[in-house]
This record gives sequence, structure tokens and C-alpha cells, in this order.
Amino acid sequence: MRRVIFLLIISGAGLAVLIGLGAWQLQRKAWKDGILATIEARIAGAPAAGLPAELDPETDKYRPVRLQGEIGAQELHVLTSIKDVGPGYRVISPFTLEDGRRVLIDRGFIPVKEKQAARLAGPAAIEGNIHWPQEVDSYTPEPDLSGNIWYARDAEQMAAQLGAEPVMIVLRAKPEGETGLRPMPVTTSGIPNDHLQYAITWFSLAFIWAAMTLYFLRRSRP
Repeated sequence: MRRVIFLLIISGAGLAVLIGLGAWQLQRKAWKDGILATIEARIAGAPAAGLPAELDPETDKYRPVRLQGEIGAQELHVLTSIKDVGPGYRVISPFTLEDGRRVLIDRGFIPVKEKQAARLAGPAAIEGNIHWPQEVDSYTPEPDLSGNIWYARDAEQMAAQLGAEPVMIVLRAKPEGETGLRPMPVTTSGIPNDHLQYAITWFSLAFIWAAMTLYFLRRSRP
């Protein structure tokens, strides 16, 4: 009897912990869903004219803006690919605003074969979202500067290369007169939300724990 009671205490405690962890992950999922909904609403909002004088990555990230200025002829090419299209590059260029500020713009995607093609440069009106991409980690290779091939968007390093502020405007659509580029607007697809999978894992472990408890209880019967 003591053995059975001890088993029930241990099993009950373990089951409570596993179910609690699963419930906590469901709460985290609801929290993350709310954050993603807020971000999506902000991304799709009406663009404001001009950039804030002081940019804050916490409060200004994803802010939609409409800007007038001039697209520089310089380009940085970030290796990427699109499903059903194939490999290519994101084109990053400098954009000089009417007040003289210079920022980066992510103009969109080009196939590999169009790397050397001529693109729009000069006065333009653009719409996009302010962004500070966080794509660089310890596994990201250094850019091939001689071949103009980058392996991630790095606002700091790219800004230094192009003489601009370390902030990026990801275009929603092609400026008037632009051809050949396919815009890749900001989305929430890159923000992880795996809490449902974690919850399923914890609840599955709770089920297995309960099944093992029943098995040992049956074996412990006189």
C-alpha cells in the first residue's frame, strides 16, 4: 500500500507539472497572437509623410511611411530565394530625402540573371515600412564585397558601406517607373510563434505520464 501511495503522489505531481506547462504555453500563444495582430495592423496602416526626427527601434519598427527623395545608383545585393521563383537577390540602395537625410531602402527581389541589369535611379516617391532586420548571427558568412554578395541584411554594416543612417525602409510597392523588381514587403512570417506545438508536446507527455502511471498501478496490484 505504501508503494502505491508513493507512486500516486509522484505521478500526480508530475502530471500536474506537465499539464501546467501545457496550459502556460497556451497562455503564451494567446499573448503572442495579440502581439502579431498588433504588428500586422501597424504594418498595414496608412503611411505617414516623412521620417521621425529621432528613430527608435522599439517604437518605430514597422511604422509605415511615405517619402520623397532620390534613389542612389549604388546597390547591395543580398542572396535570397523565393518559392516557385528560385534564387536571386534583395536589392538595397541608398535613398536621400529632401531634407538631406540618407537611409537604406530594400527595393525588392531580382532573379540572379538580372543582377547586372539597369534599375531606376533618381527622384522618386516611395512607400514602405521602417525596419531594422535582425538576420545576422554567428553562422552568417562575411559579405563578398568584391562580388557584391551579402548573406543577410545588416543595417549597420550596409549603412556604413553606403554612407547612410542604419535604418531600412522596406518598400511595399515599386516606385513609379520601376521595372524588373519584385517588392518583398515586411510581414510577420519571420516572427516565431511555436507555442501551440510546445503545448501539444507538454500535453502529450502528460498523457504518456498518465498511461505509464496506470500501467505501474496495474502491475502493483496484489
